Amino acid sequence: MDAMQGEQGNGGTSPRQSSCIVKGPIIVGAGPSGLAVAATLRRHAVPFTILERSDGIADLWTNRTYGRLRLHLPKVFCELPHVRFPPEFPTYPSKREFLRYLHSYTAHFSISPLFGRTVTRARFDEATSLWHVTAAADGGEVTEYVSKWLVVASGENAEVVVPKVKGRERFAGEVLHSSEYKSGERFKGKRVLVVGCGNSGMEMCLDLCEHGAIPFMSVRSGVHVLPREMLGSSTFGIAMKLLRWLPVKLVDMFLLLVAKMILGDTEKYGLKRPKLGPLESKEVTGKSPVLDVGAWSLIKSGNIKVVAEVESLGCNGARFVDGNEMAFDAVIFATGYRSNVPSWLQNDGFFTEDGKPKARCPSNWRGPNGLYCVGFSGRGLLGAGADALRAAADIAGSWQEEEMVAAGAGVGA
Repeated sequence: MDAMQGEQGNGGTSPRQSSCIVKGPIIVGAGPSGLAVAATLRRHAVPFTILERSDGIADLWTNRTYGRLRLHLPKVFCELPHVRFPPEFPTYPSKREFLRYLHSYTAHFSISPLFGRTVTRARFDEATSLWHVTAAADGGEVTEYVSKWLVVASGENAEVVVPKVKGRERFAGEVLHSSEYKSGERFKGKRVLVVGCGNSGMEMCLDLCEHGAIPFMSVRSGVHVLPREMLGSSTFGIAMKLLRWLPVKLVDMFLLLVAKMILGDTEKYGLKRPKLGPLESKEVTGKSPVLDVGAWSLIKSGNIKVVAEVESLGCNGARFVDGNEMAFDAVIFATGYRSNVPSWLQNDGFFTEDGKPKARCPSNWRGPNGLYCVGFSGRGLLGAGADALRAAADIAGSWQEEEMVAAGAGVGA
């Protein structure tokens, strides 16, 4: 990077500012998506600069996930480009094993992100055809990074989503988001309301049960619960194979038929299935089906109690939309995350207000003016890897063309 020092503000009170002309693309985010792009660019011999707001790689996995978490899909579907998981790893690697894989991946490709750099603005300058990305360092210094290419890899899970619930300020117990939950150990003997019935909500209820807590799971809308494995193979793997030959509606019919044979009727226990099948629902709404890792049996036994949507919180508990009221010691919002791209990417027209690409997969990885996005396809690590390969190859093509032009100009001179 070629750095140019800017001027300090009045009286020396403003943050120090500088400007850096970056060789190669700017990558925002050092999670799995950003690392996958960087690794592939390294293989193309294209330089890059990664800006990461936290103090290490994979911030979500490192700091905002619970201890018992494992990959919900088999490892073969979660590998980043160019490097397999170690053969000794189990089919569903743990959080610790996955982080070990990511750190090894980072070292293997000599990836060195700039940590503690929070991107506050990114804009495209049409006059120069360059991206200007402003980032604030933890120490207060502000730097503007300039490049022909910008890769948005900050992900779909950059910021927590906590719904506004009437009366929350009156609740005397503990209120936290799933990103703050580590283990159910400290909730032993307590009545805990988990708001949300996705994979995280279900697994936290399981964890709470195993640590002697009394979990209640609040369900607002329909949810597809599928066994993690069926017919001796992973449910996801079977679905992927069937989709090669059959339309999604037929695959959904098959999955639901087998799921009912294995799990029984989920609606009897308060988990109503959506009208759309699990795969079609994921494609249309982005909502993933729940792959059961043990919570379902505890729901059937009554150890995890399913309750209605929360209407409001009171001093000692919650009131639900069906009129019931219950006392709770703690409330955990397992209500997911959202993209934060709209807060810093200016006037691009490529992302929606929700921070997702307007274009549908598989065309949503490339935008205008050297803009790329990786990890926004809604297809997890598998989709992020595919995006990374496409984006890096496209950037490498442009980079090599520029290098050839520059070499030709040098010869001519």
